[in-house]
Amino acid sequence: MITNKVGNPIRVGVLGFGGLGQAAAKILDPKGEMLLVAVADRQGYVYDPAGIDLDSAISTYHSSNSVGHLESGGTLSSHSIKDLIDRAEVDGYFLALPNLPNTFMADVAKEFIASGWKGVLVDALKRTSAVEQLLELQSELQQAGITYLTGCGATPGLLTAAAAVAAQSFAEIHTVKITFGVGIANWEAYRATIREDIAHMPEYDVETARAMTDREVAALLDKTNGIISLENMEHADDIMLELAGICDRERVTVGGVVDTRNPKKPLSTNVKVTGRTFEGKISTHTFTLGDETSMAANVCGPAFGYLKAGMALNDRGITGLFTAAEIMPQFVK
Repeated sequence: MITNKVGNPIRVGVLGFGGLGQAAAKILDPKGEMLLVAVADRQGYVYDPAGIDLDSAISTYHSSNSVGHLESGGTLSSHSIKDLIDRAEVDGYFLALPNLPNTFMADVAKEFIASGWKGVLVDALKRTSAVEQLLELQSELQQAGITYLTGCGATPGLLTAAAAVAAQSFAEIHTVKITFGVGIANWEAYRATIREDIAHMPEYDVETARAMTDREVAALLDKTNGIISLENMEHADDIMLELAGICDRERVTVGGVVDTRNPKKPLSTNVKVTGRTFEGKISTHTFTLGDETSMAANVCGPAFGYLKAGMALNDRGITGLFTAAEIMPQFVK
């Protein structure tokens, strides 16, 4: 069992409390090895060293748009992330934040570096260019005593790691093809995630998607019957597999279908790794996720598995930037 340095459960903070952040909190709630002690949203934060009351946090967020309104431990703040970092004693944070604009996650990392905080950070970044920005902070993160694991969701993340393991059967990797299917009953539960997906659509980019009002997003989804189809996305699986020495990024493709009106997946999420064995045979490994597992389960579960692995590294003095294709996640009990 991995604990913090005083032998207690790992004290966890979640930055962002939209659909993904709330799902992350629900996944943590029954865990014994991790304790949710801190949450921040745009307007405030809550910190409770004894553990946050999840039901109260979610109901307060829905009724008041911020956990800062919580009577117990809540604080309203226009600089919620900075203020929380300064006040809370947290071993590791899951950055369940929308990377809008595309520099946002790197900017948050710089806040942690500047604060003097030491510990583990985990994100579920999607874009290759966003991961490249974090790579530029490698030495600063290392010197700051921060172990940062990036691209630790589903894709990039779970499927990237599966591809890295599957690649071991081959002498040469020809292609890695990731195809995802996501089903959600109501897009408004995952507004930031859907905007990030829209940013990958033809004729859209990060700034366009970020500037869209909820009404404009709804109008776009009306035109597509709630379906977002994506091909050849700028997805960090490519740079992560390249950094891990699996294959050149040009051999990695990512695409999928998001149904914003139906919780059932429109297609099964999978990764296919095709290569040549040492005997000269061409073959394909396929790893398919169960259709019953939600986007939240496939993103947040791995994120906390990587956070636990990051704690083990950090406790040994190993700091800097790592990806989901380099480190094996550890199961959180």
